[in-house]
Amino acid sequence: MLTMLTMTSPLGALRLFARMDELVGVYLPTQTAPAAPERSTPVLALAAAQLTEYFAGRRTAFELPLAPAGTAFQQLVWRQLAKIPFGETWSYGALARGIQRPSASRAVGHASSKNPISIIVPCHRVVGASGQLTGYAGGMVAKQWLLEHEQRHASGLPAGCAVLDAC
Repeated sequence: MLTMLTMTSPLGALRLFARMDELVGVYLPTQTAPAAPERSTPVLALAAAQLTEYFAGRRTAFELPLAPAGTAFQQLVWRQLAKIPFGETWSYGALARGIQRPSASRAVGHASSKNPISIIVPCHRVVGASGQLTGYAGGMVAKQWLLEHEQRHASGLPAGCAVLDAC
């Protein structure tokens, strides 16, 4: 049975989904999410706690049982997404090369856009070949915020400083 927990975040209300004892979804406010009864479970409470630490700049990696539903190719791409280090970005081409399919950038982009576990499986860390920001299922404002948040905390800037500001 699918259950949901709503939590507040700097990006707005996040909806976390679990099936049994595995996390299957994290949806940002602009994303369409499945219907499920609102009820906390141990895995949802753990995910909410880890996301709260992430937003506070105290967590750079997640330790959660994940079970996103997708095709074999999507699963392959999502596992590769999880390897992108905190505070870094990779291009779709680099992601495609990482799964040994160097000509599959477009397919990798499509699979990335179907990632149901936003933030935790960090599809926001993928950018275009020239480093430009590209689409994000949670919206470009959210993607920009997440990347700046990670760069700020990866570089050790004080929490109130923007990435490019002189603090």
